Amino acid sequence: MPTTDEKKPTRTLNRANDTDRYVGARIRERRIMLGLSQQQMADLIGVTYQQAHKYERGINRISAGRLHEISQVLGVPVGYFFDGLNNDHSSDLSPRQRMCLELARNFSSIVNERHQDALSQLARVLAAETV
Repeated sequence: MPTTDEKKPTRTLNRANDTDRYVGARIRERRIMLGLSQQQMADLIGVTYQQAHKYERGINRISAGRLHEISQVLGVPVGYFFDGLNNDHSSDLSPRQRMCLELARNFSSIVNERHQDALSQLARVLAAETV
């Protein structure tokens, strides 16, 4: 018989962990790159806005089938969500990464193709100046 001083092994029962948060952050990053809102993403994968939000925050775990569906909607292989997981980098985005994601989201929101082309040309000119 175990004594009261012995500790039982602890298990996580369907609780999200660092991997879940990392995968959620990768989903959010890709969604933003594509210019999708959380509501649009939720509609595309057939869940509520709240559920999509919980997936991205790593609060709720994502089943294998749902992750496959998300990969299809976002146009990436399932492995994309795990790329870089074993690196020592934090899943938090740097200010520069946040700026790039915001730029991509804003660019995809521009409906006028001439404006998109003009912005793209401006970026090329500015990038060439720094070289």
